[in-house]
Amino acid sequence: MELGRLEYLQALVTEFQVTDSPEAKEQVLANLANFAYDPKNYEYLRQLQVLDLFLDTLTEDNETLVEFAIGGLCNLCLDKINKDYILEANGVEPIINCLSSSNEETVMSAVTTLMYLTTPQSRQQTTALPVVECMLRFSLSASRRLSNLATVFLEDYCTPLQVEEARNLSKHTAVGIPLPKD
Repeated sequence: MELGRLEYLQALVTEFQVTDSPEAKEQVLANLANFAYDPKNYEYLRQLQVLDLFLDTLTEDNETLVEFAIGGLCNLCLDKINKDYILEANGVEPIINCLSSSNEETVMSAVTTLMYLTTPQSRQQTTALPVVECMLRFSLSASRRLSNLATVFLEDYCTPLQVEEARNLSKHTAVGIPLPKD
């Protein structure tokens, strides 16, 4: 049975790589993101380089693919090996870039992923000033889910000094990352 699981995941990865249909790619990536939810699949997904597949997909123009890729990474980064891999693969920057998505699910997954990726070593990157500024804006969102998540990020992952610095900076700038549409 376990061999069947690896073969099935391999078939999904292969289908994603060879298909030209955007709908098929979305369906396959949604499946892979769902499989990333189960710790039993972590080793197989690492073996099949699905973390790289998800990271590479974060820069796609297709918003649905990005949503599923960041969702998959969010599921995978609870595991220490996967977390370390994402950090070492310079995955934080493309994840931060997902904060500017107009898709609320993508933004929610990106915020959550940044929380999961925050370690004493990565904190400087995951709570960089532009991220804290962004969380301040999200904390004012009409979306309760987003405002609550951003508030938790600010309270649990940022220092009061970081929040104050971001508040002062955002008073002086008009440009910023727009809020996602509902």
